[in-house]
Amino acid sequence: MPTPPRYGVYTPLVTFFNADESLDIPSTLTHATRMAAGGVAGLVLQGSNGEAPHLDHAERQLLVRSIRIHLNEQGYSNLQLIVGCGAPSVRETLVHITEAKESGADYALVLPPSYWAAAMSAAVIESFFEDVATSSPLPILIYNFPAVTSSLDITSDSIIRLAQHTPAIVGCKLTCGNLGKLTRVTSSLSRNSFSAFGGKSDFFLPALVAGSTGIIAALANIAPKVHVKLLELYNSGDLKAAQELQAKLSHADWALSKVGVVGVKAVIEHFFGYGSGRGRRPLGGKK
Repeated sequence: MPTPPRYGVYTPLVTFFNADESLDIPSTLTHATRMAAGGVAGLVLQGSNGEAPHLDHAERQLLVRSIRIHLNEQGYSNLQLIVGCGAPSVRETLVHITEAKESGADYALVLPPSYWAAAMSAAVIESFFEDVATSSPLPILIYNFPAVTSSLDITSDSIIRLAQHTPAIVGCKLTCGNLGKLTRVTSSLSRNSFSAFGGKSDFFLPALVAGSTGIIAALANIAPKVHVKLLELYNSGDLKAAQELQAKLSHADWALSKVGVVGVKAVIEHFFGYGSGRGRRPLGGKK
C-alpha cells in the first residue's frame, strides 16, 4: 500500500540556467543542499517554480538523477523527492512518471490536463487521474493550481472521491488557497493514507489549522529555516509566536509574488551568491 509524503516543509525547487539557457546543474545542487541543511522534509522538482514546461525529457531526468545522487552523497538520503509529471494526455503523463521513478523520484505531482479546458468536466478530470494512477509506477499527488491550468479548479468532491477509490493517489497540493477545500479534504481523509498540502507561505499557519500536512511553498527557496521554525512553533502550541511569524511570511510572500519565478532566482543570487536570475524565454531575466 503506497504511503503519503511525510509531514513537513517542502521546497518547490527553482531550476537555474546558464547564460545560454542550458541547465546550471552546479548551482541547482548547491541550492538543493541549502534547502536540505535548512531542515526541509523534501523537495518538489519540476513544478511551476522549477519551470517544468520549459524542460525536455532528458533534462528532467538529469535534474532528478543529479539531485538524488547529490543529496545521498551529502547525507540527505531521507529527503523525499516529489516530481512534477503533468502532461496533456494520460500517455505522456505516464512517460514522465516512469522516467521520474527511474531517476530517483519518490512521488509524482500531476496537474489536470488543461489544453482542452472546455472539455475538462469533473468526470473527465477524475477519469484522467484514475487512469494515470492505475498504471503509475509512483504514488500520485494531485496538483490544483488554477492559475496555470486555464482556471481549472479541482473540487474537494473530486479529490475526496479519487483518494477514496484510488489507493495510488496519496496527496494533493492546493495552491488555489481555498482553506474550505483543504478542510473538507483533511477532515474526510486519514493522514495515514493522504497528505494534503497548502501551496503558499501566504496561508501557511491557517493551512496547518485546517489540517495541512505541512507546506509546499515558493518562499521556502529563500527562507527554509523560517518555515521550519513556524512549523515547530505550531507543533509546540505557541500560537502567538506562530502568528507573528506568519505575518512576516505573508508580507514576504506577497512581495515575492510580484517578481515571479525568475525574481525568486534573482533574490537567491543576490543574497546567497549562487545561480542567476535567468529564466528560459519567454520568461524574463538576465540577458
